[in-house]
Amino acid sequence: MHTSLRWKIAALAAATACLVAAAVGVLVHLWTAQDIRDRAEARAFNAVYSAMDVYRRTGTLADGAELDPDELPAELRHPADGDRHTAYDGRVEGNLGPSVWAAQRTGGPGSPVLAVRVNTGPDRYGLRRLDVTMAVASLVALAAAAPLAAYGAGLLARRLRRVSETAGRISAGDLDARTGPTKGRDEVAEIAATVDLMADSLGRRLHTERRFTADVAHELRTPVGGLLAAVDLLPPGETEDLLRARVRDLRGLVEDLLEISRLDAGAEQPVRARVPLGAVVAEAVARTGLATEVVVAPRAVDAEREAERREEADTPPDGDAGTVETDPRRLERIVGNLVVNAHRHGRTPVQVTVEGSTVVVRDHGPGFPPDLLLHGPRRFHTGAAERGSGHGLGLTIATGQARLLGAELSLENAPDGGAVATLRLPD
Repeated sequence: MHTSLRWKIAALAAATACLVAAAVGVLVHLWTAQDIRDRAEARAFNAVYSAMDVYRRTGTLADGAELDPDELPAELRHPADGDRHTAYDGRVEGNLGPSVWAAQRTGGPGSPVLAVRVNTGPDRYGLRRLDVTMAVASLVALAAAAPLAAYGAGLLARRLRRVSETAGRISAGDLDARTGPTKGRDEVAEIAATVDLMADSLGRRLHTERRFTADVAHELRTPVGGLLAAVDLLPPGETEDLLRARVRDLRGLVEDLLEISRLDAGAEQPVRARVPLGAVVAEAVARTGLATEVVVAPRAVDAEREAERREEADTPPDGDAGTVETDPRRLERIVGNLVVNAHRHGRTPVQVTVEGSTVVVRDHGPGFPPDLLLHGPRRFHTGAAERGSGHGLGLTIATGQARLLGAELSLENAPDGGAVATLRLPD
């Protein structure tokens, strides 16, 4: 399950807040507990001093003072000198919590030990209340900090998403996409600026490449036409046929380059009309002169009949099934290129299936190479060697024309072998 950066940052901030609150709570607890013990030792020490003064003057015990009490810790029962000593007793008995004892021998060796016990139970109760207060305060702070962290992370995530969307649009071919100025002068702003600079540089390079392609094609068009005219002057024969075929191939390449340059420049505009898809596809396949099986689904056949009936009745066509609103000349160009590509790089039988607004061209050859499936058609790149020779412009032109028509051209390999090109036209 995908987890957005926003919630990751919010969770990290919440975890950090929890750790800080826990660390502060532990430190406060330890410091307070030590302070309670230090104050209890000071009170017990002073109490023994006062009680010893009263005992020596009057021979009586002051309040809280005892001689050799049973609960006295072992380290205070037989002090080696007459000085005052303290010890911590962690036992809990009845209402008495952990205590601090202070003791001093009343006389020489063997004399009783005067001891005073200071109960830290009330202070410990206050410490527990402090712990609870700290825990509640930490939870309240966490509840307030988590939404703020999520909001702040959301602002950052939106800025990053904007940069990501721009990069995605550039990757999809929209070279005019830009992130633009972003708020702040941080790493996100630097990334956005870098993406925009990359797009500017890429746009300039592609513009230079496309301009070069167009210029070369225009410059070659005239001499190629002259070559074709010169070939017509040659006497008939095998040499004349060979030269004519090669010059026509060269002229086709130049025309393809010109068509690509017009598509790249956005100079092409479709002339749309509602046409029967099955009839247009069958005509495009017939123009190739290649043995290709055309299968038109019944839905498309019915649409053709309906179109013929409307034509005979001189009524305008509507959006019935089997008809599409498109540029028939460009549609024929796409289908023709796909069929020629299937025969040139694949193996027969080649089948063209028309169903609804979808046209599928399939061969039974080695299939599309992985590089083409991953990166899409590229000019002057035919992929794997086993797919035969060619200049690699047919699929590039088909893709450009499909994009111009608002159609989707997808390339894949059939599970049982063969290349499959699927053209989905808008209804």
